[in-house]
Amino acid sequence: MADHSFSDGVPSDSVEAAKNASNTEKLTDQVMQNPRVLAALQERLDNVPHTPSSYIETLPKAVKRRINALKQLQVRCAHIEAKFYEEVHDLERKYAALYQPLFDKRREFITGDVEPTDAESEWHSENEEEEKLAGDMKNKVVITEKEAATAEEPNPKGIPEFWFTIFRNVDMLSELVQEYDEPILKHLQDIKVKFSDPGQPMSFVLEFHFEPNDYFTNSVLTKTYKMKSEPDKADPFSFEGPEIVDCDGCTIDWKKGKNVTVKTIKKKQKHKGRGTVRTITKQVPNESFFNFFNPLKASGDGESLFEEGEEGEEEELEGDEEGEDEDDAEINPKKEPSQPAECKQQ
Repeated sequence: MADHSFSDGVPSDSVEAAKNASNTEKLTDQVMQNPRVLAALQERLDNVPHTPSSYIETLPKAVKRRINALKQLQVRCAHIEAKFYEEVHDLERKYAALYQPLFDKRREFITGDVEPTDAESEWHSENEEEEKLAGDMKNKVVITEKEAATAEEPNPKGIPEFWFTIFRNVDMLSELVQEYDEPILKHLQDIKVKFSDPGQPMSFVLEFHFEPNDYFTNSVLTKTYKMKSEPDKADPFSFEGPEIVDCDGCTIDWKKGKNVTVKTIKKKQKHKGRGTVRTITKQVPNESFFNFFNPLKASGDGESLFEEGEEGEEEELEGDEEGEDEDDAEINPKKEPSQPAECKQQ
């Protein structure tokens, strides 16, 4: 006969079940705190098929048919989205034309070719009234000294080193600039963006305008970005808007001994058989902002670094770049500097 005794009004069977549940919970907590158990559990979970395709395969045929219809709708949405971005590009082109007169005037002020009028130079600050009151008081006290200081104040042309200052203070740009790039960037006068003409493939060009300088003869350096705004036929669901599919730089016509994208190194070559050692100098790629303009499709001829039957050691020469007799344009480094990341998007 079953024992139906009670303890404090609670059936003994219920008390025993509660104890077992408590013990099970404690054991589970201990197991789940064991790293080996957790690792084994994760491995089992990783091996369980749970991809969307495997899930779809388990559905009834009627449901699969409806899902295929949804896929067609999504592809059509992707093509509409592509058209949307094409029209956005057209808007960018339209408003770029409206911005350009203002950008042209900005360049004139920066270079000092045009002096802004009083109306163009007027700017109201938030604390204008306080500044005016403080200025009036100072004028009454030190008017003579102020006139003398104004007469001696320098008046450089335009806004010196405007673009260089921007490069130095924008993190994304400053990371690309080496110390030996800085004197060159001080000659940068303007940066322009030009969009492709209506009806032409989507693209844009960055133009870097330089004043005459001691480093290269180009007045403009360019980088062209070619874009695509259409879903991939093989994977239309991956479409996320326009992407850069190619980019082309330009050739920089460096003046003799001024090419900062290469550096001079000394190599010691030892002949395996004879044991003789000779020293040669070569120019190899160097980190520089101006690698940004490397033509994407340019490449070296793959010449071997050492002659057959020789082994070499390498050490870098400091400050010898300008002392070489060879012209930079005739040097063909072993490898091209790495292309900027934006050219590698696919």
